[in-house]
Amino acid sequence: MRKPGSVTKGGAHSMVNIRNEKGTISITSEVLTYLAGVAATSCFGVKGMIGRSKDGGAWQLLRRESMSKGVTVHFEDDGAISLELHIGVDHGVNMSAVARSIMNEVSYKLSKSAGVPVRRVDVYIDTIIG
Repeated sequence: MRKPGSVTKGGAHSMVNIRNEKGTISITSEVLTYLAGVAATSCFGVKGMIGRSKDGGAWQLLRRESMSKGVTVHFEDDGAISLELHIGVDHGVNMSAVARSIMNEVSYKLSKSAGVPVRRVDVYIDTIIG
């Protein structure tokens, strides 16, 4: 069984470093946002990640290859991360149940696949599609 290492913020707040007796693993925020986007969009009722256009205009449904743009990672002082996810949901779903499912799935997947402790997952339902 793997002994968890210490998690620290990277130099420019853009990665986490997991240290253990064998060395260091550095994981960028881009990898974390991608993993969170994949986990969120796998949940029932989620139509996709939502992003704002560069000029600050309307929200738009993101294509699969750019879904991480609907995710923001915040690095905490203790090495944990907090996430904000902007999503679009199917019409007629229970939004509270979908949001809870996303919170659980994203937290579990990031903890298991990246070994990074997740403090909180905030879900923003920006649009209903369909």
